[in-house]
Amino acid sequence: MAWRLIAASAGLVVSAGAAGAADAPVRVHPASALPFVLLLAAVAVLPMVAGHWWHPNRNKGLVAALLGLPVAAYLFTVPGGPAVLWHEVEGYVSFIVLLTALYAISGGIVLRGDLPPTPAVNAGLLLSGAALANLIGTTGASMLLVRPVLRINARRNRRAHVPVFFIFLVGNTGGLLTPLGDPPLFLGFLQGVPFGWTLGLWPQWLLVNGLVLAVFVVWDRLADRGEAPAALSEHETGPEPDVPAHAPLRVEGLWLNGPLLLGVVGVVLFKKHLPFPAGELLMLGLTAASLWKTPRPWREANGFSWGPMAEVAVLFAGIFVAMAPALVLLAERGAGLGVSEPWQFFWLTGVLSSLLDNAPTYLTMAHLAAAVNGCGSIADLPACAPHLLAAVSCGAVFMGANSYIGNGPNFMVKAIAEEAGYPMPSFGRYMLIAGAVLLPVFGLVTLVFFRG
Repeated sequence: MAWRLIAASAGLVVSAGAAGAADAPVRVHPASALPFVLLLAAVAVLPMVAGHWWHPNRNKGLVAALLGLPVAAYLFTVPGGPAVLWHEVEGYVSFIVLLTALYAISGGIVLRGDLPPTPAVNAGLLLSGAALANLIGTTGASMLLVRPVLRINARRNRRAHVPVFFIFLVGNTGGLLTPLGDPPLFLGFLQGVPFGWTLGLWPQWLLVNGLVLAVFVVWDRLADRGEAPAALSEHETGPEPDVPAHAPLRVEGLWLNGPLLLGVVGVVLFKKHLPFPAGELLMLGLTAASLWKTPRPWREANGFSWGPMAEVAVLFAGIFVAMAPALVLLAERGAGLGVSEPWQFFWLTGVLSSLLDNAPTYLTMAHLAAAVNGCGSIADLPACAPHLLAAVSCGAVFMGANSYIGNGPNFMVKAIAEEAGYPMPSFGRYMLIAGAVLLPVFGLVTLVFFRG
């Protein structure tokens, strides 16, 4: 995602992230995007109509291979196509290694003790995660906090909304203020956008996260009122069987895994100076250190397993390959879409980021913004057309929350929540919930910030 140097060093608008490809634009047939559409449809429909068959990761991998391999074969027949394919593969490896590192290392940090699953406590945790996302990324913050949040609310009967809002706030909208926060912004930093420029987006951050958090508090209060008192009082222990209720909070594993987590962030920061796969090997080394030195009881207390990571790995293998022609078509034909106003950039970037990888979408739309304003490059946008760069940045970061595949943490949180026994909504139902909660907020953002 953000650390996909695919698009970062690419020919960008003309080559859709095919760095090192031939000077001529890569051309693909529109029909080559069909496998990607079918793969999205499979992710949305199969869990509902063939849930028992879809559940094993082997079958998810089969679907991903059936739809991804024909695209890979087709790209070998297109001039410049092998370079596009290679960069997608490289991006997938970087993406999975990063997620694996964050997943494994954060899995060794345990929040012990008990907190009451009240709306105030939940809101405080979500707000803390949204702020933390700007320091260790939306993926890092999600992997660090999702298990404690799920564990605290495990005794509630009405709890399905909690991980959904966690995806909204911690996994997406919180990470707008620094290039570390979300993959698209990191790619912008690599392209020359000043590190501190995104701090100027704090009004948009405050409005979106404040409104979404307010909706959560109302929803959580209504759900809390519907809880039978016995559901929360009949247990003599806290969320963990061996921890008494009302035990003081303490953190275990932070002294070991905290520095390793910061090490992963450091590798990401300096990745542009490291040839592939040096950065990935460093992250794997940090992951191995965590797995080696973390006592097993810490991971057991977190309910740690490799199932969610395996699910993400097999599905996104197909997604990364199958979406390559769609990105090429977007880059090739984007200039003919008649996009020139900030609200148009905000919504087009957002809609595409909901279904495509939001990092190359950001780069393509940012270069389009530079082209239509005669700015030269992304690095010139902060001075030449900051209103358009703000629209592209907000669209990519905020609207990654619109679907499970819009941003890396989304599917990971879904898988972890399901493994913890939470009834997560299907692909389509999640998009309906996201639309009901988020689209009015994004409409207000349009009126306040991007109307003209």
